[in-house]
Amino acid sequence: MSDVAGECSSGQQMITVLGSTGSIGVSTLDVVARHLNKFSVFALTANTNVDMLERQCLSFAPAYAVMQDEASANVLRQRLSSANINTEVLAGSDALVSVANDNAVDTVMAAIVGAAGLLPTLAAVKADKKVLLANKEALVMAGSLFMNALSQSRATLLPIDSEHNAIFQCLPNNLDQRNSASYDMAGVKKVLLTGSGGPFREWSSEAIEKATPDQACNHPNWSMGRKISVDSASLMNKGLEFIEARWLFGLSPNNIEVVIHPQSIIHSMVEYNDGSVLAQMGQPDMRTPIAHALAWPVRIESGVESLDFMSLNGLDFERPDLERFPALSLAMSAASQPSSAATVLNAANEIAVDAFLNGAIGFGQIITVLESVLASANFIELDSIDAVIDADLYARKMSDAVVASL
Repeated sequence: MSDVAGECSSGQQMITVLGSTGSIGVSTLDVVARHLNKFSVFALTANTNVDMLERQCLSFAPAYAVMQDEASANVLRQRLSSANINTEVLAGSDALVSVANDNAVDTVMAAIVGAAGLLPTLAAVKADKKVLLANKEALVMAGSLFMNALSQSRATLLPIDSEHNAIFQCLPNNLDQRNSASYDMAGVKKVLLTGSGGPFREWSSEAIEKATPDQACNHPNWSMGRKISVDSASLMNKGLEFIEARWLFGLSPNNIEVVIHPQSIIHSMVEYNDGSVLAQMGQPDMRTPIAHALAWPVRIESGVESLDFMSLNGLDFERPDLERFPALSLAMSAASQPSSAATVLNAANEIAVDAFLNGAIGFGQIITVLESVLASANFIELDSIDAVIDADLYARKMSDAVVASL
């Protein structure tokens, strides 16, 4: 295996895609299909979407496929057997870990949404893989522990979120990701996380509170899953990215700024002490950061159209409205609190968003759940993964109780 590019002896990167049926996973396989001489698929994993995972297995013939539960796995086994596909089908969280840290794997795309992605992503880091991080919850839930594990490994961590990938591209190539002092030496003053503002950017507070799931999932620029679309609508997604950036780049929350940029052309920026601001620009298409990370440190074609600067009508920027979007304010505050604050916030948000999507609460009540759970929690520094899991489970139980009371 190459120390830099994570290539196997054949010259191909052997890849596990955690969460292959989600939007990031689908985009990853689109890029992989364009470069089958460079990449080979070792394992694909999904929650319960048997139909899509079956199609992906037929296309890429991975050695392993993993489903969340045994019932789904049995259905997939029968279908692949009927199609004479020799993919071995596994089920459960232990199987996710095994396909993430297998010796045959060079690169792991960590694209499972939510807390479920923490353990397999951490396993990939500890196994010295090239880890493409699309699961922001791994850093939100366990930022210090995750980065400590990275510092003790030979893993390479590359961000996939368009904002963090943009920041990575705007930082010096020789910057030591494991040493926060190197940011000072490079003259980094702050990073600026851009966000479109979501579908409710111009809505009144009253209208936002009454929004439906379909309205919340109707993002103006990006095609995403329903959970992350709701987070984008509440600006919680930007808040989680704020926390992720704090750990990923070793920055104080005071050195991170959120900027609303409705066109989603500039994906984020880095400001330096000399007044220079470097920005990464491109179409709002996740295949760009995916291709960048898959092939890093070289560049490959992603399938994304070039920007036509002559057709751009302007680039607008504005401050986020924390009164209409209080979830962002909660997340920014959690970034400065003991580590369990972010863990509790993330768990409460997952429960609240799921309740909203299932019609149990209104959009405006998502923030009610978050505020209630945060107010009842005592924030502490989490010193082990077991402590992280305990804090996560506690917050979920509290959130379920709050949802039931509404």
